[in-house]
Amino acid sequence: MTTSLSDTYAVMLLDDHEMVRQGIELGLSKEADLTVIGSFGTARELLEALAQRSADIVVMDFILGPSDMDGLSLIQALSRRFSQCRPIVVASHYTPATVSLALKAGSWGVLGKTQNLIELITAIRTVAQGGIYLQPCMLPTLRGIPPIRDVSTTGSNKELSIPQRLHACLTPKEQEVLRCFLDGMTVNSIAAKFSRSASTISTQKQSAYRKLGIRSDCELFKFSHQFGEPQ
Repeated sequence: MTTSLSDTYAVMLLDDHEMVRQGIELGLSKEADLTVIGSFGTARELLEALAQRSADIVVMDFILGPSDMDGLSLIQALSRRFSQCRPIVVASHYTPATVSLALKAGSWGVLGKTQNLIELITAIRTVAQGGIYLQPCMLPTLRGIPPIRDVSTTGSNKELSIPQRLHACLTPKEQEVLRCFLDGMTVNSIAAKFSRSASTISTQKQSAYRKLGIRSDCELFKFSHQFGEPQ
């Protein structure tokens, strides 16, 4: 981490709503140990900036613009290309499934946009110091994650990773479709995002359902609690 000598944490912001970014930046500017070194509206801008200057924390929205990367792909890209940088997801809407998938992809924290700025500041400090941060209300629903004492200690305990069964049995395109669906997107909006027909998206969704042994949207969300657990 870049903070080992200075005890200040370098933060970058990513959200396609400029007013949201401005509000967060204003709040963080009042904290002596937090410095916002970049604020971006697209994933591409963020990745280009990180290639030029490292950050300790990226505070990012989970659902970006319709032509942008999906949140999970961005988290994976950050983990792969900028391993020193720790993403914290701030989402308007989330489910146990999306929280699980975000952690599995490499996020170090997840919280909702309904939370106040104090909680975000706490999350940033926790993650910067090597812990994983989740809102307390998320913990009971994440059955695949160890007890709360393992969630806020050191980076080595990030082994609380969500199991691997989903990625093992689905094609990349099927994974994309389910991720977007769990984000709240419709078949038509997913089709527009990936420039595919609605019938193709529907076919990929149903194929994924067959592989996972589920028959309805409700069963998908129930299954999401137990990705990878032995049956």
